[in-house]
Amino acid sequence: MATISSHVLDSVVGDHARAIAIDCIRVSDRHTLFSSIANEEGRISEQVEIEPDTEYELVFHTAAYFANRSKLPSDGGQILNSVVVRLQMPDPQGKYHIPVMISPHSYNIWWSGVNPQ
Repeated sequence: MATISSHVLDSVVGDHARAIAIDCIRVSDRHTLFSSIANEEGRISEQVEIEPDTEYELVFHTAAYFANRSKLPSDGGQILNSVVVRLQMPDPQGKYHIPVMISPHSYNIWWSGVNPQ
Protein backbone atom coordinates (compact mmCIF):
# COMPACT_ATOMS: atom_id res chain seq x y z
CA MET A 1 0.00 0.00 0.00
CA ALA A 2 1.09 3.56 -0.66
CA THR A 3 1.20 6.19 2.06
CA ILE A 4 -0.20 9.63 1.33
CA SER A 5 0.57 12.26 3.93
CA SER A 6 0.35 16.00 4.27
CA HIS A 7 1.18 18.78 6.69
CA VAL A 8 -1.14 21.76 6.25
CA LEU A 9 -0.02 25.14 7.56
CA ASP A 10 -2.23 28.20 8.02
CA SER A 11 -0.11 31.13 6.81
CA VAL A 12 -2.57 33.71 8.19
CA VAL A 13 -1.82 32.85 11.81
CA GLY A 14 1.47 31.02 11.27
CA ASP A 15 0.26 27.77 12.78
CA HIS A 16 -0.97 24.30 11.91
CA ALA A 17 -4.27 24.03 10.03
CA ARG A 18 -5.99 21.88 12.64
CA ALA A 19 -9.14 20.03 11.60
CA ILE A 20 -9.03 20.89 7.90
CA ALA A 21 -10.88 18.28 5.81
CA ILE A 22 -8.94 16.53 3.05
CA ASP A 23 -10.21 14.04 0.46
CA CYS A 24 -8.28 11.81 -1.92
CA ILE A 25 -10.16 11.06 -5.13
CA ARG A 26 -9.34 8.86 -8.14
CA VAL A 27 -9.95 11.18 -11.11
CA SER A 28 -11.11 8.58 -13.67
CA ASP A 29 -14.28 7.61 -11.81
CA ARG A 30 -14.39 10.22 -9.01
CA HIS A 31 -14.03 7.43 -6.42
CA THR A 32 -13.05 8.72 -2.96
CA LEU A 33 -10.15 6.73 -1.54
CA PHE A 34 -10.31 8.51 1.80
CA SER A 35 -11.73 11.49 3.62
CA SER A 36 -9.62 12.67 6.51
CA ILE A 37 -9.45 15.45 9.09
CA ALA A 38 -6.04 16.89 9.98
CA ASN A 39 -4.88 16.34 13.55
CA GLU A 40 -3.73 19.03 16.03
CA GLU A 41 -0.47 19.38 14.10
CA GLY A 42 -2.30 19.84 10.77
CA ARG A 43 -1.19 16.41 9.60
CA ILE A 44 -2.76 13.42 7.91
CA SER A 45 -1.28 10.05 6.93
CA GLU A 46 -3.34 7.47 5.09
CA GLN A 47 -2.50 4.14 3.51
CA VAL A 48 -4.23 3.43 0.21
CA GLU A 49 -4.11 0.99 -2.65
CA ILE A 50 -3.26 2.91 -5.81
CA GLU A 51 -2.92 2.20 -9.51
CA PRO A 52 0.42 3.43 -10.89
CA ASP A 53 -0.81 5.00 -14.17
CA THR A 54 -3.79 6.77 -12.64
CA GLU A 55 -4.39 10.38 -11.66
CA TYR A 56 -5.55 11.27 -8.17
CA GLU A 57 -6.59 14.49 -6.49
CA LEU A 58 -6.00 15.66 -2.97
CA VAL A 59 -8.72 18.16 -2.13
CA PHE A 60 -8.06 20.52 0.79
CA HIS A 61 -11.34 22.12 1.87
CA THR A 62 -10.03 25.61 2.60
CA ALA A 63 -13.30 27.62 2.49
CA ALA A 64 -14.86 25.51 5.25
CA TYR A 65 -11.63 25.67 7.25
CA PHE A 66 -11.37 29.48 7.08
CA ALA A 67 -15.11 29.96 7.71
CA ASN A 68 -14.44 28.63 11.23
CA ARG A 69 -11.50 30.97 11.95
CA SER A 70 -11.96 34.24 13.83
CA LYS A 71 -8.62 35.94 13.03
CA LEU A 72 -9.36 36.70 9.38
CA PRO A 73 -9.89 40.03 7.67
CA SER A 74 -13.61 40.63 7.31
CA ASP A 75 -13.50 41.73 3.67
CA GLY A 76 -15.67 38.80 2.52
CA GLY A 77 -13.45 38.36 -0.50
CA GLN A 78 -12.43 34.72 -0.24
CA ILE A 79 -12.91 33.00 -3.60
CA LEU A 80 -10.86 29.82 -3.07
CA ASN A 81 -13.26 27.07 -2.01
CA SER A 82 -10.63 24.36 -2.07
CA VAL A 83 -7.08 23.60 -3.08
CA VAL A 84 -6.88 20.69 -5.49
CA VAL A 85 -3.59 18.90 -6.07
CA ARG A 86 -3.65 16.49 -9.01
CA LEU A 87 -0.91 13.86 -8.95
CA GLN A 88 0.23 10.44 -10.05
CA MET A 89 1.88 7.98 -7.72
CA PRO A 90 4.02 5.57 -9.76
CA ASP A 91 5.10 3.31 -6.87
CA PRO A 92 2.21 1.35 -5.28
CA GLN A 93 4.35 0.98 -2.13
CA GLY A 94 5.66 4.56 -2.17
CA LYS A 95 5.40 7.34 0.36
CA TYR A 96 3.98 10.59 -0.97
CA HIS A 97 4.15 13.61 1.33
CA ILE A 98 2.45 16.78 0.05
CA PRO A 99 2.88 19.77 2.41
CA VAL A 100 0.56 22.74 1.83
CA MET A 101 0.51 26.34 3.09
CA ILE A 102 -2.91 27.97 2.87
CA SER A 103 -4.53 31.37 3.27
CA PRO A 104 -7.96 32.63 2.15
CA HIS A 105 -6.40 34.11 -1.01
CA SER A 106 -3.46 31.85 -1.88
CA TYR A 107 -1.72 28.56 -1.36
CA ASN A 108 1.67 26.92 -1.87
CA ILE A 109 2.39 23.21 -2.27
CA TRP A 110 5.42 21.04 -2.79
CA TRP A 111 6.30 17.39 -2.89
CA SER A 112 8.56 16.10 -0.17
CA GLY A 113 9.88 12.75 -1.26
CA VAL A 114 12.31 10.78 -3.35
CA ASN A 115 11.99 10.40 -7.10
CA PRO A 116 10.79 6.90 -7.93
CA GLN A 117 13.21 4.76 -9.93
